Amino acid sequence: MVAAVMGSPYITAGPLTERLEAAVAERLGRRHALCLSSSTLALWLILRAAGIGPGSDVVAPSYGWRQLADGAVFAGVGVVFADVDYWSGCLTAEKIAARLTPQTRALVVANANGHPAPWAELRELASVHGLLLIEDSTEAVGSVYQGRAVGSFGDCAIFDFTQPGAIACGAGAVIVTDDIDLASRLRLLRDRRLSDRGSVVAGGLPVAGLAMGELNAGLGLAQWTRLDEVLSQRKTIEAHYLDVIQSFEGIKPPYAAPDVDEVHWFLSLVHLGTRFSRSSRDDIVDDLATAGVEAAAYCLPLHRQARYFDKQRPRQDLWVTDKLADRALALPFHSRLDAEEVSFIVQTAKDASINVGAGSAIYL
Repeated sequence: MVAAVMGSPYITAGPLTERLEAAVAERLGRRHALCLSSSTLALWLILRAAGIGPGSDVVAPSYGWRQLADGAVFAGVGVVFADVDYWSGCLTAEKIAARLTPQTRALVVANANGHPAPWAELRELASVHGLLLIEDSTEAVGSVYQGRAVGSFGDCAIFDFTQPGAIACGAGAVIVTDDIDLASRLRLLRDRRLSDRGSVVAGGLPVAGLAMGELNAGLGLAQWTRLDEVLSQRKTIEAHYLDVIQSFEGIKPPYAAPDVDEVHWFLSLVHLGTRFSRSSRDDIVDDLATAGVEAAAYCLPLHRQARYFDKQRPRQDLWVTDKLADRALALPFHSRLDAEEVSFIVQTAKDASINVGAGSAIYL
């Protein structure tokens, strides 16, 4: 498909971009899909289209990636962090409810490392309080909750199509929604459609020029159309990890909530035992790097990052987030790994955990 782009008259958004939108919407059972240049700008665009701006708050997780929260910052919206469930790493309705303020207008909820959030209770909470429910589905492509694929629960959902996700097209993201009014406003703000470019049909509104280009869309479409194969390959690597990790005494399978039908990992996460500290986790990362294994801390919680400090509010006590983040270790996870390489990675991590002086690791 990339070769087709090089021979076509379109480099910016064109027919392939529209085909990717149609394919994503069809698979997820959503009425509308819009391709954009990044997930950060996708959230910014959603908030603007929904009329959520300065003076408003969104509730979001601190445990995870910064991209969507940064989109709220760009929109001038306050970000209030809620703590996550210890087992799933996801926000819950109960913990979000404790963070709601009169200024809260939206919830940004992620499916942490592939595990779906409790969407039934989140939908009820959002409906009771009249909040826009935004689903961050980047980490859970292919995961299923109560018989439905992630990406089908929020008023809108965002998929980031960059590494290390299952779909990586260099740069880009997709918004899906069933709300035709929201979709129309998003399109008008994003860019001009092909049919509008020679006219002044929507010329009265400024546009952000955020559409995904044809090259990126071609890469994304080539992967999306073989998504089942991609997910199957990743499941094979997941099985290799489980086989090796569970060979150690006391290791339990990864957690899946009762309402969750299927989980597709985003990363291979190791949750170290409580005798480990943040510094000992970082020492393990360094030891792995010396052995040629690319590992990393899963995240630096957003509430501990300078741009989210708020002197007008008390320090947010997110003890579960802190506990998980200080001991979460991400090991290599991609479809080109084989069983022998996975075994080497896990054994090296095990050895590194002993070298730091905390004893052998506990993987959960």
